[in-house]
This record gives sequence, C-alpha cells and structure tokens, in this order.
Amino acid sequence: MNCSTWLSLILVLVQPWPCFTSTQNDGTQNTDQSFTAVRRVKRGWVWEPLFATEEQPATMPVYVGQLKSDLEKQDGNLKYNLTGEGAGSIFIIDENNGKIYVTQKLDREKKPFYTLRAQAINRKTQLPVEPESEFIIKVRDINDHEPQFLDGPYIATVPEMSPEGTSVTQVTATDGDDPSYGNSARLLYSLIQGQPYFSVEPKTGVIRMASGMDRETKDQYLVIIQAKDMVGQAGALSATATVTINLSDINDNPPKFQQQLYYMSVSEEAPVGTTVGKVFAEDGDIGENAAMDYSIEGDSSDVFDIITDNKTQEGIILLKKRVDYESKRRYSIRAKVVNRYIDDRFLKEEPFEDKTIVKIDVEDADEPPVFTLENYVMEIPEESVSGTVVGMVTARDPDNDDSPVRYSIVHGMHLKRLFSINEHNGTIITTKPLDREIASWHNITVTATETRNPEKISEANVFIQVLDVNDHAPEFPKYYETFVCENAVSGKLIQSISAVDKDDSTEGHHFYFSLAQEATNNSSFTVKDNQDNTAGIFTAKSGFNRQEEFSFYLPIIILDNGTPPLTSTNTLTVTVCDCDTEVNILYCRYRAFMYAMGLSTEALVAVLACILILLVFFLAIAAIRQQRKKSPFSEKIEEFRENIVRYDDEGGGEEDTEAFDISALRTRTVMRMHKPRKKVTTEIHSLYRQSLQVGPDSAIFRQFISEKLEEANTDPSVPPYDSLQTYAFEGTGSLAGSLSSLGSNLSDMDQSYEYLTDWGPHFKQLAGMYTSCRSVGD
Repeated sequence: MNCSTWLSLILVLVQPWPCFTSTQNDGTQNTDQSFTAVRRVKRGWVWEPLFATEEQPATMPVYVGQLKSDLEKQDGNLKYNLTGEGAGSIFIIDENNGKIYVTQKLDREKKPFYTLRAQAINRKTQLPVEPESEFIIKVRDINDHEPQFLDGPYIATVPEMSPEGTSVTQVTATDGDDPSYGNSARLLYSLIQGQPYFSVEPKTGVIRMASGMDRETKDQYLVIIQAKDMVGQAGALSATATVTINLSDINDNPPKFQQQLYYMSVSEEAPVGTTVGKVFAEDGDIGENAAMDYSIEGDSSDVFDIITDNKTQEGIILLKKRVDYESKRRYSIRAKVVNRYIDDRFLKEEPFEDKTIVKIDVEDADEPPVFTLENYVMEIPEESVSGTVVGMVTARDPDNDDSPVRYSIVHGMHLKRLFSINEHNGTIITTKPLDREIASWHNITVTATETRNPEKISEANVFIQVLDVNDHAPEFPKYYETFVCENAVSGKLIQSISAVDKDDSTEGHHFYFSLAQEATNNSSFTVKDNQDNTAGIFTAKSGFNRQEEFSFYLPIIILDNGTPPLTSTNTLTVTVCDCDTEVNILYCRYRAFMYAMGLSTEALVAVLACILILLVFFLAIAAIRQQRKKSPFSEKIEEFRENIVRYDDEGGGEEDTEAFDISALRTRTVMRMHKPRKKVTTEIHSLYRQSLQVGPDSAIFRQFISEKLEEANTDPSVPPYDSLQTYAFEGTGSLAGSLSSLGSNLSDMDQSYEYLTDWGPHFKQLAGMYTSCRSVGD
C-alpha cells in the first residue's frame, strides 16, 4: 500500500514502512487526502485532522472516521486503542476495525479541536505493533450564531444639505461562527428603514447620504440596518441595529423681517439713549448661523441708532440725538439686517440680508426753555464799577405757545453778591468791583424758568473771565539778606535781585531796575540792569568800615511794562561784615547780631553763665519748698485715725426694742462710770493732746496686745501663717470718757439718759429711745 502523505496540504512524504491509514466518515480511504498520517516524529505518528460536525444530535454515536494499520490481516489479531482529549467519553473507537465515533454534542465556539492518540496492539501478545500516533479531530462549524451589533444603538451627525454619497457613519456586526470555513461568518448589510435619504454599502456597512436634506424640514432620521450571514443566502441568520442621524445646521437661510413696515413713536422729552422700539427678523437657522446684525441706512443714522440683542436677536432702536416736535414731527428710517456669519456656497442663490421701513412719530411735550448756547463765555475788566454789564444770556420756550421766561442765578450765594441778572432779559451785571488777583474766572449757573409752568426749568453755564488791569506795582519776590566784606573792592557783585508782579501780561513781564535818584550821587553801591528781569548790586568803592557805618539802605526802583506802567521803590539792606573777600553767611549773621546787641563774644559767654547759675538756684529753692510742704504730724494723724471705729448699724426705730441686746456687746475688762455730757467743743484741743500720751509704752496698751495675741494663737480659725491683726483700742484713761456702751458691765437700768435731751434736735430720737427703755424697766 502506498502511504504517500501531505503536511498542511503542501508537503508530501512517502514512508516505505508500515503506517496507519485513516478513512473518512463517507467510507473512502483518505490516502492522498488531508486525513492521512504525515510523517514520523521520533517513534510516533502525527495525523492530519479529522472532522466532526458540531451541534449534531447525540442520541446515538456518529461516525467520524476509521483508523487502519497496514499490518491488518483481517484475522482479528489486532485491536485499536484510543487515548487523549475526550477519548472514551466524547470519542470512542471500535477496537476491532478502528472506527471512531462521537457520542456527545460538540460546540466549536467552546472547543474547536481535540488532540488524540491511536495505537494498534496485538491481541495475543498485548504488545503494540506500531508506535503510538497522534492526530487531531477538528470540529466542523455550522451556522449556529447570528450576527451581533456590539456598538449599537448608533448616533451620528451630518451637516444638512450634504451632497449625495457623503459618508455618515459605519456600522459593524460580528458573527461567532468560523470565518475560515464556509459562509457562516460572511455578513451582508442592507437598509430596512431610511430610504430614500440614506444608503448602506453591503460589505462594509458604511452609511451614506442618498440625497440632500434640509434641517429646517426635518432635523432627525431613524435608520435601521440589517446584517445577514451566509452572504444573505437562504437559512441565514440576521440582526438589526438602529442609527439615529441628526442633521447639523448650516447657514443656508437668510434673515427675513416679520414686517415690511413698522410704526413707532418717541416723545420729544426723551433723553438720548431712550429705547424707541424693536424690530425682529426671523432666521430658520440656529446657533451662530442665526446670529445677525442690524443697521440703519440713510441720513437718519445721526438721530437714531440700532443695536442687536444677542440673546433674542432683536434689533433695538435707540435715540441717538434729541428730537424736536416743532422742528420735525416724523422720521422714516430704513433698517437693514444681515447674517453675522455667511456661507459663501449660498451667496450665489440670494443675498443673506433683508430691509424694512420704520416710521417714527415725534410726540409733542411741554418742554423747558432752551438757551441759545449751552455754555457762555464772557469777559470784564477788573475793578469795573458796580453795575457794569458783563453779558447777556437768551432762552426761549420751544413750544408753540412761546411762554415768557424768567432768569435767575443759582449755585453759590457769593456769586449773587458779585453778579446779578435781569430776570426779564437775561442781562448779567456786576454788583461790586472784581479783583483778578483774587479770582480770574467766575463760573455761574443761570436758570431759565417758564412763567406759565414753573416746573419747566433749564440751565446754562456762564464762564466769566476777569481781564487784568495793571494795578499792581512790581516788587521783590523775597527778602534779600545782603552782606559786604570790609575789604571788598570796587565793582564787586554782592547781590542779584529779581522782581514779581501780581498782574498778568499778554506780552510777558519785563522789569527795569535802577537806583533812586536821591541815592545815586553819594551811594557806595550801583545797580546794573541785566535786561532779563534781573539786576546786580555792585560796590562803587573799595573798603568799608563796620565801625563807621554798619548798614546801608539802598532804595531800588522797579518799573514794569504794563499800561500804564507802574513803579515801586524797594529797600535793599546791605550789612557790612568783618570778613576778608568772601562772605560767610552764618558768620556774618552772628557778627551782625552781636554788633546789634553791642556785646563782644566774651560778654555773651558771661551773660549765658549768669543765666545758668540763676536757673540752678531757682530749681534748688523750688525743691526745698516742696520738701517743707510735708506735715510733721502725718504719722501721728494716721495712728489717730486707726483708733476711730465707725458703726453703720441702723436700728428698727422707737418700736424696735428687741433688735439686739446691748449688754451682750459689753466686755468685762472695761468699766465706765456715768458722767454728764461735757462741752466737747471747749475741751477738744486738750483731749487731743492727752490722747496722744497713750502709746506702745503704756501698760494698758501692752496688756491689750498680749491678750489679743493669745486669742489669735489659740484660735483654730486663723490662718496657719503669720498674719496682720488690726484692732481699734480705746484706753481707759481717756479724759473725755467713752461714748459707747460696748464693754460696760453696768445695767441700763442704773444709768440716767436725761442729759441726751440737752444735746439738741439731732439726738432727739436717741434720747426718746433710752428714756422709754428706762421707763419700761421701772
């Protein structure tokens, strides 16, 4: 038997020694087919694949193919053995004849092939007669999967009016079947819904425009695409997908006014910027393609203006200039609208603009008076007498009734004191002379009021310039401090001077300097005019003596170029300084001061020393007097104040006899005998001197301190640390006696309080209380 074989359907090998031969499930041998063994690898055989069809019923084994050894003698001496993937479960072999069967339903999409091994064994010896061979059983695909659109549903956008054939989008379906076998995975696309506007390429799924479409007619289309496998043949499976196609806008529609004629009105009182009305042009496009700009054509553009509201795309007509009913009662303007963004492709069809007529009527109103000028400029020479006419303002009522006008000046009471106006004809006059040097301009506001309707008022500004008159003579701009050295030579410049003038000069100031006539002949100095509004002071001799003449006073005449020219005489003081040639200002000032005082340097030092000594002396006296102001009895007065005890308890009145027990407050150690009241005022000084005798050296005081110290040491409530205890002590040796009943061991019944009635009205209530208590006790 010839065992010629192929490798991958290309390589053919001839084996001279025994080999297996596979037989297809149609009963024919596959020698020279793709199912025979290919070549020997090591000691085994690799077989070309066998095929089993998927999804076949598994009610009974299905024949796949047959293996046969060339050593087969048809004597039943050989048996075939099958191992590998699915052997014994999915695939079984008839060991007598080598036929292979599939026993279960196969799914290529889960497992596309199985690798198995076959061997021929001698039944008697149970030994293999050939090496084990490996082969593959491929699962042959059937059309059991329908196409799927994994990316659907689709949404696409295409500009409106796109030409035929414009690509919109591409849809793609997938098929789970084997694309390498048969037509199960070969898809064909078709259009179920969307004609005649769209088409689809059958093989690629590219959707294209079939005709030009207008978004303004319909802006969205729903297209249904079908994908069929088996190239659309009978029994093919299919799937559909929806594609939503939106038409994007392009500027293919020009704007159109809603009306060809608009009527509006505006009051003549309306200020500039007032909205007169609105016009609107429709545009079928959207977004920026519907953006438009409005404009006004013709001469009316200087009175009215139009702007675009970008939100509503309306044209807003505004008042650009005040209108006057009496001058013009109706305006006719031509408004134009044009798209802001224009597509050049559509310009050849029609212009993307539109025009309309707007008629605007001017409404009459009672207007305020109108001045002939908004601002008046007037002039008046300074120092003009009161009542001089400055100028005149004029206003009139623009209405037909031509109401009379009354004038007045406002804004500043001081202006009324300088100017007044004739309320009938608007003539402005001065009320007092004006001084340009105080104020060169005056700004006043004049009002014009209708006499028939005082609410109608208008204003005008009047600027009054005060013209200069040469009424101020020139003068030095500052005080010149001039020094000349005693050793100065003749012709030396000692000072440069200039001048100022409060007046204005239309040609510019020009000043002339000269020395007064009375000082020219015998003056030690000369004046040289520099012809540039300055002059120089020069020495006319050599050498000066400060002892003979300390100062020189030069009368200098300054002449201006005004009309008429004015002159002034200014005095320049020249002080002689004991310097050599150059002037030291500080030194000369000091020497001049000393000379004026008539003191030498040594005398000045002595005067300053005396002043310093006197100052120290007065400070010492003030310190001594301040020290003496302190009282020598300050310490004793403080001790005296510490012995005064004040009680602020208030009793319940005459009826309250049980408020407190006075006897409970008395001590055992202090005894008080009743003494009649003495005249305290006559003995106050002697008592004060005697009370000062009770002090730390007193035995009673020492005993009192010892008792209090013992009480503090044994009192558990006092702090455990050292503390300051303050007591009010009244010695028993007081000549004045005690005024308190505290510490007394005598009964109130043993005392007589009749003397309290002699103390005056201030003790009347106290005397009554004690007297009543004694009466009750008796």
